Amino acid sequence: MPEPLLKELSKPGLIGVRLPEPDVPVKPLTELFGTENLRSDPPPLPELDQPTVVRHFVRLSQLNYSVDTHFYPLGSCTMKHNPKVDEEVAKLPEFAMLHPLQDEETVQGILRLLKTLEQMLCEIGGMDACTLQGSAGAQGEFIGLLLVRAWHRYRGEGEKRTRIIVPDSAHGTNPASAARCGFAVESVPSGPDGCIDLSALEKRFNLTQTVSYLQPLWSPIPTLWASSSETL
Repeated sequence: MPEPLLKELSKPGLIGVRLPEPDVPVKPLTELFGTENLRSDPPPLPELDQPTVVRHFVRLSQLNYSVDTHFYPLGSCTMKHNPKVDEEVAKLPEFAMLHPLQDEETVQGILRLLKTLEQMLCEIGGMDACTLQGSAGAQGEFIGLLLVRAWHRYRGEGEKRTRIIVPDSAHGTNPASAARCGFAVESVPSGPDGCIDLSALEKRFNLTQTVSYLQPLWSPIPTLWASSSETL
C-alpha cells in the first residue's frame, strides 16, 4: 500500500507541538516584519499530531534498501555493514572536526592512529608499505590501477602492458578508472546465461599486452559471478 502524503493525513484541529509561553517581551508581527510582508490567510499546511508525523517518516524509511534491514550481495562500498560502535567513534569531534590544513602539532593523535593502521595492514597483507588514500571503492580501484601501471613501468613493460579487459557486467567505474589511467579498455560480452562468454574472453587475451582483467574475478565479493560459474 503506498504511503499517503502528509496533506492526505491531515485532519483539522490536530497540533503536533505546543510551544511554551514566551519568556521575553512580545511585539506584534506587524511591528517586526511590516504589514506588507504578512499573509492575510495562514498557509495551507497539513494539520497533524506528532505520532502521525513520526510514523509517516518511519514507514518511508523502511521502504529504503539498507544494510540494516536487507542482505546486500554486491561488492558495494557504501552498503557494507559497519559495527555501530565504529559509527559512534567516527562521529567523535576529534575525527569529524579535523581540517586538512590544520597545524600538524594539533593532529599528532590521528597521525599516530593512521600510522598504526598502516602497520597493521602491512602485517596482515604481507606488504612492505600501504596507503590509506582512497575513501571509496571507485577511488580504491583507481589507485590500484595506478599502482599496477607503476609496477609495469618499473619492470620496463609500461609500453607493452596497455590493455584492460572488462566484462560488460562490470561496475561502470571499472572501465572509467582504467581509461582514466590511460589504458585501452576492451569489453567482454556475457553469454545467454548471464555469465562471461569464455570463448570471447579467450580471444581477447594477449599475455604480452594485457595488464589485468577487471571484475568480477577481481571482485572482493565472489557471488558477483565467480563462485556461481560452472565454467570457472
